[in-house]
Amino acid sequence: MERLLDARTLFTTMAIAAAGLLAAAFFLEHRMGLVPCPLCMMQRIWVGAAGLLALAAAIHGGGYRIWAGLVATSALIGSGFSLRQLWLQSLPADQVPACGPDLYYMLEVFPLGDVLYAMTVGTGDCAEVHPVLGLSIPAWVLAAFVAFIIAAMLAFRSAGATRDD
Repeated sequence: MERLLDARTLFTTMAIAAAGLLAAAFFLEHRMGLVPCPLCMMQRIWVGAAGLLALAAAIHGGGYRIWAGLVATSALIGSGFSLRQLWLQSLPADQVPACGPDLYYMLEVFPLGDVLYAMTVGTGDCAEVHPVLGLSIPAWVLAAFVAFIIAAMLAFRSAGATRDD
């Protein structure tokens, strides 16, 4: 049982899970035709960041407590974007912000500051609900971020117990 809670195993599992989440996102975009909204893109960025940090921790093989803190921080920031999108999705139709152009168009035409602002606060596009197995996509991503935070806490604890940091 202790081997399942080994820090390196936890980080490897988180890296694989992040890769799977990103693969699912690309599948939904390119095969199912769902164009990601700005908040979806921010969630992708933070899933990728958490995954890359977890991969780096697994490869590095030490300093697990620091890596755990970095992964948890990335997941915490990403969960904020998931919560923001869930809040937008819960608004009544008359309170949803106006829809904007898609992110790819915004990146070509608008200044970077405007694009980053749209990516952090969202647009009306972010309020569209696309359920997958009964939950909206940001709800699933939030669950993944919570799982990353829990796994990072377990890795932190495991590293302290085995003196791997």
